[in-house]
Amino acid sequence: MALDTAADERRRMVLVVGVAGSGKSTVGRLLAERLGWSYRDADEFHSEANRAKMAAGRPLTDGDRRPWLEAIGAWMDRALASGEQAVVTCSALKRAYRDRLLTGRPDVLLVYLHGSRELLASRLAGRDGHFFPAALLDSQLAVLQEPEPDEHPLVVEIDQSPEDVVASVLSLMPGDTAAAGVPADGGRSPTGASWRLVRGDQSAVVVQLGGALRDYTVHGRPLLDGFPEGAAVTGGRGQLLVPWPNRVGDGRYRFEGRELRLPLTEVEKGNAIHGLLRWVLWKPLARTEDSVLLGTTLCPQPGYPFLLDVRVEYRLGPEGLGVAVRATNTGTRPAPYGVGQHPYLTVGTELVDSAVLTVPARYRLRTDARGLPVGREPVDGTPYDFRTARPVGGLPLDTAFTGLGRGPDGRATVRLAHPSGQEGVDLRLGEGTRYVQVYTGDTLAEPERRRRGIAVEAMSCPPDAFRSGTDLAVLEPGATHVFRWGLNPRGYA
Repeated sequence: MALDTAADERRRMVLVVGVAGSGKSTVGRLLAERLGWSYRDADEFHSEANRAKMAAGRPLTDGDRRPWLEAIGAWMDRALASGEQAVVTCSALKRAYRDRLLTGRPDVLLVYLHGSRELLASRLAGRDGHFFPAALLDSQLAVLQEPEPDEHPLVVEIDQSPEDVVASVLSLMPGDTAAAGVPADGGRSPTGASWRLVRGDQSAVVVQLGGALRDYTVHGRPLLDGFPEGAAVTGGRGQLLVPWPNRVGDGRYRFEGRELRLPLTEVEKGNAIHGLLRWVLWKPLARTEDSVLLGTTLCPQPGYPFLLDVRVEYRLGPEGLGVAVRATNTGTRPAPYGVGQHPYLTVGTELVDSAVLTVPARYRLRTDARGLPVGREPVDGTPYDFRTARPVGGLPLDTAFTGLGRGPDGRATVRLAHPSGQEGVDLRLGEGTRYVQVYTGDTLAEPERRRRGIAVEAMSCPPDAFRSGTDLAVLEPGATHVFRWGLNPRGYA
């Protein structure tokens, strides 16, 4: 996301690109209004022959688009030469098309509107009177080449209102470094930049290192046992666990006939633990007052020779905090994949012993001394049955649960409540979550932090899934895995 600072100061035009249905025209007009700039839609530059061809359901060829792109470029040159500031929208699906519009024009900033095929199709189906038929969407997606890092795009998700999309673009545009998440200490924080989200009486803080969740507060009451501003992350607090949660025994696994070995990051137990992105600085892709979208690339490396684009969105809403993690295989071969996240919940008790826990799970995984599964057993009649709410007591927990009971909305809910029963926090397990690890912190390296909070880790697969294959996702090239969880405060009004 780093841009040339000198060029940033000269930016006088924004090129908004995306496939049909991404909302280019609406976003472009609103953005131009907010900036006080002029606006042009690239559709205005199509010849009548091109319009007729698209209306007949026939995709345009490169030959059809060449004079169209030349006409847009000529207009851009005239506008820039006259000192006009403008927003122009164009599908610009291929890299070659964008190169025609951007090369030699350093004053132009590229904005890419990204959305899922399902969302794009639903939007096109609702259009009335537009000359682009919805049936041509797949032809556009087939030729789409998403902007690459060297194009320095601002990437914004479209699964929000046009006003919020525009707010995200404005927050990421050069010149608004505070909104982009530059830390007040000039970059000396051990967790990099941070973003504070606010909605009503809720606030959350997300940090650049690992895209981790540092804090979540409601009515001034912390619901996470996180880490202070300016402090390093310890105990995995709030960290994203990609491309596997929990452990891989010996770091060794076999995939598609190949023996692979990951670095051992839990050396004392001989395991690879919690993935490869915990200590990577993630980039801001979009920002509003109550949401932030971060992304990074997981490049091929020893033990994991696969290429993933990974994004996480944190969004405060009426229910509470929602988190969505999307991983797309941008490589050329299938990739094994799992995901989790590691927040510690608190309800304000000095220790978790008196807190009241509910885990709607029928089974727990038995593990060996290394934390690796050796079997599954029903929780019925054991100390690990938390299907009915009860105090944690002195029970040490570092336990993976599965067989989750879900409501009509498809979510399972782990609840931590204050002993009074008046306040608490629900951790909801949504799409892509099949396991949950509950950890009371008895083995933390910092004795003063033990049993102060309960880590409730949503996971897509169990520990050691890279070796066992149990519920392990295999992402084909171009495929995306979605993982959702969230926090709902209770009784803090």
